[in-house]
Amino acid sequence: MPLAWVLISCEPGRERDVYVHLLSMPTVSEVSVVYGELDLVARIDFDDEKEMSKTLIVEMRTVEGIRKTETLIAVEV
Repeated sequence: MPLAWVLISCEPGRERDVYVHLLSMPTVSEVSVVYGELDLVARIDFDDEKEMSKTLIVEMRTVEGIRKTETLIAVEV
């Protein structure tokens, strides 16, 4: 099953709102609060590339409180 890690920077004070919203999304399997330049790291599991595109391009971009994301798509070596 394909997976990606999404590194998230939130608007100040919106971290909890974003955290709760992400956990309600069916493709998000876990979310962690982190310290440093980033605020959250989310693990996204997909059934196929179409679902991945929909989640990353459509759903993640509509979450209020997210300022910036960086997506790391995992691959097998």
